[in-house]
Amino acid sequence: MSYYSIFLKKLYNKYIHRRCGISKIIDGKDLIAKVENEITVNVAMLKKTGIVPSLSIVRVGENKASIAYSRSITSKADSFGIYVEQYKLEELISEKELISIIQKINERKEINGILVELPLPQSMRQKIVLETIDPDKDIDGFHPINLGKLLAGNPAFVPATAQSIIETIKNSVHSIAGKNAVIIGRSIVVGKPVALLLLKENATVTICHSYTKNLTEIAKTADILVASIGKPKMINENYIKEGAIVIDAGINKIDGKIVGDVDFDRVQDIVGRITPVPGNIGALTTLMLLKNTIRAAKIQNKLD
Repeated sequence: MSYYSIFLKKLYNKYIHRRCGISKIIDGKDLIAKVENEITVNVAMLKKTGIVPSLSIVRVGENKASIAYSRSITSKADSFGIYVEQYKLEELISEKELISIIQKINERKEINGILVELPLPQSMRQKIVLETIDPDKDIDGFHPINLGKLLAGNPAFVPATAQSIIETIKNSVHSIAGKNAVIIGRSIVVGKPVALLLLKENATVTICHSYTKNLTEIAKTADILVASIGKPKMINENYIKEGAIVIDAGINKIDGKIVGDVDFDRVQDIVGRITPVPGNIGALTTLMLLKNTIRAAKIQNKLD
């Protein structure tokens, strides 16, 4: 790490400390280090048996967020010795051609995981495309079979962001059991899988969405509040119970800056603990995707 990088990191830490007592920030460093060590150990174990965990990333078009995500995954995977290949497809490619490419990757035994970058062009049916992925290679966990296994309480692959959120919560509270959890957002990426994971931990779970009445009153009952609605800084002090754990899964851009769904400045004196944006949920999501790749390699080689 360069002197300049160290200086910026120290400056950032001082800034965070001033804005919100350092004990309130869930920085996730210990959890990230733990997951990284787990990945390192598992990759080494697989390589001893002649298996190199491998991942194909399929991207249609030039969505900037997708490009950045692909780069992040590739860079992190390389650092662990996980093989990554990328399919960079023109936006004008047909749905039929995309499905054909995915089917060919399904047949390649040397590739363990398939990640189709979202969003897809409007001309494509996302549901049909995602259902083309072999469930045993579906490291995003969006295939109906994998969602069904999650619902049954025996998941093979959990969507990476949801997995990051539940591990962050478990690392931040003594016990989830008996806690009131409110999730604002019902997507299959975050809201629904997080709800199922919290239920598995014996929380009492409420899912809210755009049609929910009395949203602020419901949110204020939460011991654990998860915000994933895609509306920058929507969640303010009116939604927060004193001492609540707040997980901000929002990623929004305002004036070139990344902000969450929670208005950090307005809730900082009320929360018990809170995740920063940008911060640990994003970093963990990449790692969880790589964990799923390793799990896929084990499943396909009958090691799990």
